[in-house]
Amino acid sequence: MDEKTMVNDMLEEIKEKLACYQRAICETENIELRQTLKQLRDNMESFQYELFKASSSKGYYSSVLPATEKDLQKVRKELENL
Repeated sequence: MDEKTMVNDMLEEIKEKLACYQRAICETENIELRQTLKQLRDNMESFQYELFKASSSKGYYSSVLPATEKDLQKVRKELENL
């Protein structure tokens, strides 16, 4: 397995784990446990972003085009209406 495949697999796995942390946070009543889970999630998000930047700089990760201001406004409006 080449480096690109390993890095992209790792990024996908991290995204899945982040989703699991988020679900656990939402379903946890104990405030201390929630805080611990949030810290673990935040640490994993930071690691994911650093890995993404390294992957992107090597051309391993194809990112989408940056959102325009119009796109951002549309998403903000939709989220405000939830």
